[in-house]
Amino acid sequence: MMDTQAEAAVESAVGTVLGTGGEVAVDLPRVQVGSNPQHLVLGLFMDYWLDRDAYLPSAAMVELLTEFDNTAPSARAAIARLARRNVLEATKKGRRTYYRLTETAARPLDQIQERVVRFRAEDRPWDGAWTTVMFSVPEERRDLRHVVRTRLRYLGYAPLYDNVWVSPRADRDQSVELLESVGVADATVLRSEVTYAAGGGDPLTAWDVDAIEARYAEYIAKFGPLLERVEHGRVGAAEALVARTDVKESWRELLSVDPELPESLFPPGWPGRRARRIFAGVYDGLGPLAEARVRQLVAKHDPELALLARHRTTTVTNV
Repeated sequence: MMDTQAEAAVESAVGTVLGTGGEVAVDLPRVQVGSNPQHLVLGLFMDYWLDRDAYLPSAAMVELLTEFDNTAPSARAAIARLARRNVLEATKKGRRTYYRLTETAARPLDQIQERVVRFRAEDRPWDGAWTTVMFSVPEERRDLRHVVRTRLRYLGYAPLYDNVWVSPRADRDQSVELLESVGVADATVLRSEVTYAAGGGDPLTAWDVDAIEARYAEYIAKFGPLLERVEHGRVGAAEALVARTDVKESWRELLSVDPELPESLFPPGWPGRRARRIFAGVYDGLGPLAEARVRQLVAKHDPELALLARHRTTTVTNV
């Protein structure tokens, strides 16, 4: 199973990760704006349950989800759906049920989590060149065209013209691997500097730069005051768990609009760097308090297992 395929399945809302033989091995919940109980379950596992061999009590999972204003029945339904999708696997201890992420689901989810917490951590050097993918797919293969476009967008591309996609960052080898893996017969991948561009021919016009800036400004307005409270120790453990999840999920949503375009392409005063500082400050700053809340809730159901909860940071990951 190729990493690009697994990641694209999670991020692009395709919802399916393929096994090595092409069979459906795990059916992940579709990515969408905002949170839902299934995404919260996965987020809690990825943020606080880093020991992939350890199981988490089902009752504790339900109680954790109720912290986010989910009802107990909706929480149990979400857990059951994830188990049916082979995202979670269960074990029994007496009459009690415990769950953990399946190995098939954990790997791509960890990769996605890594991408989220490292997003905009630094402005990587850019050589001024653009990677361009040109491809042709028969009209009767609209399904294939959709898959190609979805995965190109995940790799950081945007359409400049019909079937001409550009990116300042995308890796050429990954791009070729993607095209070959899905069976595109007619395609060209090249990387070069722009000699001439006029009007809509400027590669940067493939993105709505103003909209990207606006999204970062919204993030700053929403979470900037929270960072101040975190820095002054004015957030309790219960609030920390919910707020930390909110700041990360909102940060994840930014990945869908900004493929980490080089900062040099934006005008002075670009807000992305400030937004990154807010994300890292809140996510890392609330980590210990949120972890304490998770341990407190899990301990009601299994005190020994509660000690295994530990928070991930922007530098400590499972990848």
